Amino acid sequence: MNIENTKAQMRKGILEFCILSVLKDKDCYTSEILDMLKDAKLLVVEGTVYPLLTRLKNDELLSYRWEESTSGPPRKYYRLTEQGNEFLKELSVTWKELSDAVNIITNKNSHE
Repeated sequence: MNIENTKAQMRKGILEFCILSVLKDKDCYTSEILDMLKDAKLLVVEGTVYPLLTRLKNDELLSYRWEESTSGPPRKYYRLTEQGNEFLKELSVTWKELSDAVNIITNKNSHE
């Protein structure tokens, strides 16, 4: 079994939740989102994030605006929509339940 593949699948499964969480408090452009994910040690590449941002926008969870940049081309800033905020709240509850369940199982098994 390939552990790297399993680890990648686990990261991929929570990436949408993490991106929505990054955008919860402020609008960001893609490079900022990538930097925050990398700072959190969530290994991602641009080729993964761009299609996900497009899908989230198409699902009306995100919107964006173009803003002129002093250091290059205009930047696309993403923000949560009202629907995106509601979706994030639901994912947060699900994450807490899932995290608690995994912790119970893994801690129980490590103490036996």
